[in-house]
Amino acid sequence: MIVRIALLIAVCALITSCQTLSKEECAVADWRVIGEQDGASGYNPQDRFAKHVKACTKAGVAADQTLWYQGYQKGLPRYCTPLNGLTVGSQGKSYANVCPLDLEPGFREGYDLGRVQHRKKSEISTLESRISAIERDIRADEDLIRDRKEDRRTVERRIDENRWKIRDLERDIGRMQSDLRRIEDNMEDFRYSYAARG
Repeated sequence: MIVRIALLIAVCALITSCQTLSKEECAVADWRVIGEQDGASGYNPQDRFAKHVKACTKAGVAADQTLWYQGYQKGLPRYCTPLNGLTVGSQGKSYANVCPLDLEPGFREGYDLGRVQHRKKSEISTLESRISAIERDIRADEDLIRDRKEDRRTVERRIDENRWKIRDLERDIGRMQSDLRRIEDNMEDFRYSYAARG
């Protein structure tokens, strides 16, 4: 019974999380403001407006595409800044290619630099996870030695091999952390150069 209730709650949460607006929000919607917020968030315009239409159709309310799009265009310049591009990229978020041509280069420069940082952090995290897995293997092998469940020499050899793997991975992580520091220095220079422009 409890499992069914938990499942029902999860399904309801999933269904409502797909809706962009509630029935009440649709009824009092200021489509220009909603569009501006969507533009400032960098949403893909077709996908986002289609979700609004779907949510508000269920509520019996028509979405005003003209007002929404006017607001969307007004919000885009807040999203399409070089510094926001840096933030979006470093968070690993995707970019829906929504920036106007005059704002695209600056946004992309920041976004690409942020993505490089995000990828490098992900690579380091992956290697750290591998080290953790190998350390678990070593502990399991040490338990085997204590419990005398396998040939001691074979297990000790495996432990030594795993310790060498960890050393190699730690060296790789050290190199990647140096790369990451350089990337983050570049990001700081980028922030400073755009902040100085005002």
